[in-house]
Amino acid sequence: MPRPRIRGAVAAVVVGIAVLVGCSDGKESAAPELPESTCFGAFTPAELAPFMGAGSEVRVDAPADVRLSASRKSAICNIYVDGKTRFFATADRLPEGQHFVWAPSVDEQKPEALPFAQNSKLWDGGVAVVLTCSGPTDAFELRLWIDGSVEKVQQDARRPLFTELMKKYLDFAKQQTGCGV
Repeated sequence: MPRPRIRGAVAAVVVGIAVLVGCSDGKESAAPELPESTCFGAFTPAELAPFMGAGSEVRVDAPADVRLSASRKSAICNIYVDGKTRFFATADRLPEGQHFVWAPSVDEQKPEALPFAQNSKLWDGGVAVVLTCSGPTDAFELRLWIDGSVEKVQQDARRPLFTELMKKYLDFAKQQTGCGV
């Protein structure tokens, strides 16, 4: 029996969600392979590998980009391994001057500020930045958040890892959202 063809929007959805399956013989398997470009095209597989752990199936749920606007206010990337979230990144476009309060759960993690972002928090399990942007048509607040499963990352390597990822994500998101244009 011939297989039906996937066309149009359905094909875009299938391409947008990558599902890669590995082999399992009852032993803990190696980290699953990630697509070449993940989370809006912001990160490489090598940059995200420390969060993946072992597993047989990876699924990336994310739009193709993080081009936010007055009508598209957020973008979320989730990377799941065997159904469990292993990496999470968000970008939110907020109205200028919107009062933002850090959640008490973040402050409980003994966060520190990033040297390159004034309104930021860095902790062992993640990093977040809120900045005011001058866009091409209006000003807005841009909130970026990254967290990941760090049980396979050495304690002293966690904050440097998140710092480097946020540095890259911040530059990427500012370009894609028109922040500072």
